[in-house]
Amino acid sequence: MESGWSPGKRPQAELRATTGRATVTIPLLPFPMTQTIKSAQIVYEGRHEVLLATVVDAQGDAFRREIVVRGDAACVLPYDPARRVALMVRLPRTPAQFIAGLANVLEAPAGVIEEGEAAETCIRREAMEEAGVRLTALEAVATAFASPGYSTERLHLFLAPYTAADRTAHGGGVAGEHEDIEVLEMRLAELWSWAEHGVIQDLKTLTLVLALKTRQPDLFA
Repeated sequence: MESGWSPGKRPQAELRATTGRATVTIPLLPFPMTQTIKSAQIVYEGRHEVLLATVVDAQGDAFRREIVVRGDAACVLPYDPARRVALMVRLPRTPAQFIAGLANVLEAPAGVIEEGEAAETCIRREAMEEAGVRLTALEAVATAFASPGYSTERLHLFLAPYTAADRTAHGGGVAGEHEDIEVLEMRLAELWSWAEHGVIQDLKTLTLVLALKTRQPDLFA
């Protein structure tokens, strides 16, 4: 093979991933870089930057790709294992309204990681701001690109147990940011039914519901 890799050959690198219950080692196969970014120019600056990149493939053909530059974000699904409920937020999302006419979207609490901030610090802050819940223990699920076809954003996904006593504030978001957040506590069985029937429209939230269902199926009974 052109990459020099063949079955049984020791991979050149490994990725260690913590799932919350165990740490697994995943081999990263040394695939060659088939496309090279030659240049990238800023074509729009607003809440996010948009770059126009010139890319050259292995055959020497040049083409262009747009890149939306976004910082990383974190998302958490808080769940109460004793009462078998999850804490969710519902808020208007302008793109969802524009393309699908949705008045609001049901989501797990989430937010953008500030420069120099740890993902864990970010999501504890966001959980308090949006849902009014104090989180201590966090269970890492994954870090993955939100939409690698056009965006640089990566999502740091967590599960987090909480109790009724941890709900120390009203939530609702930060005043002046026009978030209009409604806080909902939902039975996990109902949340799973919504996932099965396509009611949950937010992919990061759906991922976390599936992760919790896989790890602790008894909570959804």
